Amino acid sequence: MSQHQFSEQERAGVYRAIAERRDMRHFLNQPVASELLTKILQAAHQAGSVGLMQPWRFIRITDRHLRNRIHALVEAERQLTAVALQERQDEFMRLKVEGILDCGELLVVALPDQREQHVFGRRTLPEMDLASAACAIQNLWLTARAEGLGMGWVSLFDPDALATLLNMPVGSRPIAILCLGHVAEFYAKPMLELENWITPQPLSAMVSENGWRDDS
Repeated sequence: MSQHQFSEQERAGVYRAIAERRDMRHFLNQPVASELLTKILQAAHQAGSVGLMQPWRFIRITDRHLRNRIHALVEAERQLTAVALQERQDEFMRLKVEGILDCGELLVVALPDQREQHVFGRRTLPEMDLASAACAIQNLWLTARAEGLGMGWVSLFDPDALATLLNMPVGSRPIAILCLGHVAEFYAKPMLELENWITPQPLSAMVSENGWRDDS
């Protein structure tokens, strides 16, 4: 036992948030209190980042017309994704893949421009800016769950089209549309598992020792 260990109750809360986090698509049409949104964004901003570069920008979408235009971009990509899935096209089109028009808050997470200035930890792995921003999104996700809010990560969009729509500078890149808000209930399991789209793999399939394990 470490002297720095949280209390049993505190540890249980951390593990519960991780276990019950869900990628939500169904939301109640209720606003999120501004102080709660700030609290959740602050948790996201406390994420670890390579070289302390903090490569995340959060764009809050409050204009309804703009929200509708973002939804249209996602719908266009949804149609293209369906075609790319070929024999699973009809099955995919029956899935609910986002809650953009329903959620209380809509956020776009983006990588800023001039990221090439940050070399520490990125000389051979430049994609660590994306990995760091993903840590911020996970912080936001877990904090939202702990606060009783649902969050869905939408990646069905053309990043160049979204960047243009949001007047983002050259070199920046949107990486996520986040639907955040109140929900009637959380899914008992990941929605894609409930819909029989995919079966999650166990931890044992992801862990090896002293080298790559080839199970093919």
